[in-house]
Amino acid sequence: MRIALFSDIHANLPALEACLADIDSKQPDAIYCLGDLVGYNIWPNEVINIIRQRGIPTIAGNYDFGIGRAIDECGCAYKTDDDKAMGKISISYTNEIVHDDERRYLRTLPAHIRIEFQLNEDRLNLLLVHGSPRKINEYLFEDRDEKSMLRIMTDADADIMCFGHTHKPYHRIMEQAGETTRYRHAINTGSVGKPKDGDTRGCYVLLHINEDSSIAVRDAIKVEFIRFEYDVEKAAVAVENSPLPNKYADMLRKAY
Repeated sequence: MRIALFSDIHANLPALEACLADIDSKQPDAIYCLGDLVGYNIWPNEVINIIRQRGIPTIAGNYDFGIGRAIDECGCAYKTDDDKAMGKISISYTNEIVHDDERRYLRTLPAHIRIEFQLNEDRLNLLLVHGSPRKINEYLFEDRDEKSMLRIMTDADADIMCFGHTHKPYHRIMEQAGETTRYRHAINTGSVGKPKDGDTRGCYVLLHINEDSSIAVRDAIKVEFIRFEYDVEKAAVAVENSPLPNKYADMLRKAY
């Protein structure tokens, strides 16, 4: 089975259209979205409606949670006063342009999706979250202490945990000792519409699970990070022609 997973579109319609075209060309068995459909660009309604029309199972990101409830807080961990000020403009603008029906849809999104596979003699639990199982806006960066990451996944009963929020893709395989050794996989899917890893291309994941996949085998699953080109300049110019801060356009052009 091949599962496509993507996250953090952030109202970037050209990026979403390119992402879905690339996914369609690979014909996966299932597609899931890990949230943050809106914020930071001008197309929140269009992005929401593409996801709805295609019936893609989607969980709420922290931005979706805030906009769905028409509050002026996105749960973003802005580091500077300038970033906070820009963030206020973004959430205010998004709240202003999102339509009532699209806002209602955001409120319906679940906090997580759990899929249990029955493979050979193993049960394999796949957990989809936005930030972490504990909190929608918790950042799980690649350098997270391994004991902490294993504790989070064990408490959530997740053999494979896929998430977004940091906009920086990675795959960590962690060995967990016990009566028998098992392996847990933490997978950040990166960002479709607002990459922050220096690569301006959008990113999504193809997760490969098959009948031989096992918690007891380190390389039992395969994770492909797919980078795709999209019209970055169109998305950046759209920001510049809107009330949004121009710095968000620079972030798209430089992927930070």
